[in-house]
Amino acid sequence: MSLELKINQDIKAAMIAKDNARLRGLRAVKAAILLAKTEKGHTEELSEDAEIKVLQKLVKQRKESGEIFKQQQREDLYAIEFEEQQVIEEYLPKQLDLQAVESVIKQVIEEVGASSVKDMGKVMGAANQKLAGQADGRTISEVVKRLLA
Repeated sequence: MSLELKINQDIKAAMIAKDNARLRGLRAVKAAILLAKTEKGHTEELSEDAEIKVLQKLVKQRKESGEIFKQQQREDLYAIEFEEQQVIEEYLPKQLDLQAVESVIKQVIEEVGASSVKDMGKVMGAANQKLAGQADGRTISEVVKRLLA
C-alpha cells in the first residue's frame, strides 16, 4: 500500500477517534506529499525514496521549530511541534543508533579508500545512499568528520 493511501486511511481513523494531535501531523504529511507530486518533473506517483525524503524534511522542520520554541520558552508551541514530529516519524524507517551508523560509515570509508578530511565528499555521498532514511544528514556528517579526522 502506498504511503498516500495509508495516510488517508489514518486520517479517517484519527478523525473518528478525535485525535487532534495525530490529525495535525497526518494532514501535514498529506499536504507535503501532494505538494511533492505537483512539483515540476515529478510523475503521478512518488517513489518510496521521494516519500522518505518528504517525511525526513517534515521531521527536520518540526525539530528546528521545536528547538526555537523551546529557546523562546513557548512550551505550548513546542508541544505541538513535538506531537506532530512523533506522528510523522511513525512512517519513516526505523532510525539506526549511533553505533550502527558508525559501523556503516567505517565500511564506506574502507570501500571508498578515504584517508583524510579531503575525502569527505566521497564518503558523504556513499554514506547518504547507504543510510537513506535510516539516519539524518547531520548525524552522518558528524560521524564522518570524526572518523576522518
